[in-house]
Amino acid sequence: MADETYHYDVLIVGTGNAACSAALAALEKTPRVGMLEKASRRDRGGNSALTVLMRFAFNGAEDLRPLVRNYSDDEMRPLLEGLPHRTEAELWDEIMRVTDNQSDQEMLQVHVTESLKTMHWLASKGHDWSPATIRDDNVVTMNGGGAGLQQRNFSILEKAGVVFHYETSAVELVQNGQGRVTGVKALTPTGFATFNAKSVVLACGSFESNPEMRARYLGPGWDMIRLRGVPFNTGDGLRMAMDIGAMPHGSWTTCHASPQDINLPVFTVPSAHSLRDSLTRYMYPWGIMVNTKAERFVDEAWDTRGRTYAAMGRAILAQPSGIAFQIHDAKIRKMNLYTPNYASATTARANTLEKLADELDLDAAKFVKTVTEFNTAVQPGKYNPDRHQLDGKCTAGIYPPKSNYALEIDEPPFEAWPVRCGLTFAFGGLKIDPKTAQTQHVAGRPIAGLYAAGEMAGGLWVGNYASGSGMMAGATFGRIAGTHAAIAAQQS
Repeated sequence: MADETYHYDVLIVGTGNAACSAALAALEKTPRVGMLEKASRRDRGGNSALTVLMRFAFNGAEDLRPLVRNYSDDEMRPLLEGLPHRTEAELWDEIMRVTDNQSDQEMLQVHVTESLKTMHWLASKGHDWSPATIRDDNVVTMNGGGAGLQQRNFSILEKAGVVFHYETSAVELVQNGQGRVTGVKALTPTGFATFNAKSVVLACGSFESNPEMRARYLGPGWDMIRLRGVPFNTGDGLRMAMDIGAMPHGSWTTCHASPQDINLPVFTVPSAHSLRDSLTRYMYPWGIMVNTKAERFVDEAWDTRGRTYAAMGRAILAQPSGIAFQIHDAKIRKMNLYTPNYASATTARANTLEKLADELDLDAAKFVKTVTEFNTAVQPGKYNPDRHQLDGKCTAGIYPPKSNYALEIDEPPFEAWPVRCGLTFAFGGLKIDPKTAQTQHVAGRPIAGLYAAGEMAGGLWVGNYASGSGMMAGATFGRIAGTHAAIAAQQS
């Protein structure tokens, strides 16, 4: 029996934010768009439900107005006082800062200059944003978060006639005699099928769900890590593309890994995103972290939370048993700094440091010594836990230092939150032409008919990244990929 066959102008592998952006852009030029999704319909969308942010360049309130149509200037003013702008130059510097100046400059140039245009384009499709209330260094959040963005995307695409193929795993790229990609072979619930297309966009995530690839590229210990997201991103798109000669690009040894509740499950699917949201533990800048030896091991506030959290998980994983404890005292709670999801966090509380150490099964003498040395090292200055800027209130004479938000831990009750590393996505991907998102061959030429976006496009993130950057890059390069894939389909 022959494989079942389908025919599209543009075929997109994946259904996350990048994939949906590619589909929205492709629809502007052709109605014949299909999408393949390994997950069920219920759990479609990859990791895009994880976030509520897109980090973009803007010059002031007028650039935000198309995004926050239902909010007054008075409602926006407090946020703009904290972050009145993030110019293209500032966004460029910020990303170079968090990646230690290793971001691919051609990719970054497109990312920065196209970010606001992409935001306005998304708004034109029916998306909108709200003033940000979470403790981060952004000014607006997606209405309904990433889950809401995706629900709107699916509704728009379904109404436009885009065909979704669920529980369908792409296994091989199809090429003609000239090397042009002409479709995808995939495994469906009823067997193998061939999805013919004039152009293919790969937007099906990185390899974070694949233990073998994590161990091979990220190193020892990463094979046993827990995922902050879905179990479906097993590197299939990367493997298929490299099988036909696509050039790997970017940092294949680093990833987005952040502090999560000690009870983070092995993975979480989109239909349980409310649980997943409750497990993020990003209060570390306002206190200290210690490992199971009762020792501090990292500067908890070398930068704002939004520019450190994706690297903090790696620091935690490097500790004995891959476990750490976030330590705070009553002052932080009195200042109302806790995010709401800490209400359901795994926690310990005590009126003395010794009793807190007992609760955590730590050496009490070492723990008290660590906290006392930290307290003694705190320097005078004004404490200002502003999400948009650093306060410079630091320690002196201890290692590791704390560069900002240093406040003595001396007012009971004392609280501790056990945390582990949670992996969101790997930074390594494929080399693309940033202006077209066309995938590049190891021979130094483009691969005809093949485009890539989202986590599959390597080069932007190295070692670290800033909050909301992945969603922004996914939408930007997804839009570019869908546009140029559709143009190529018309010309073929």
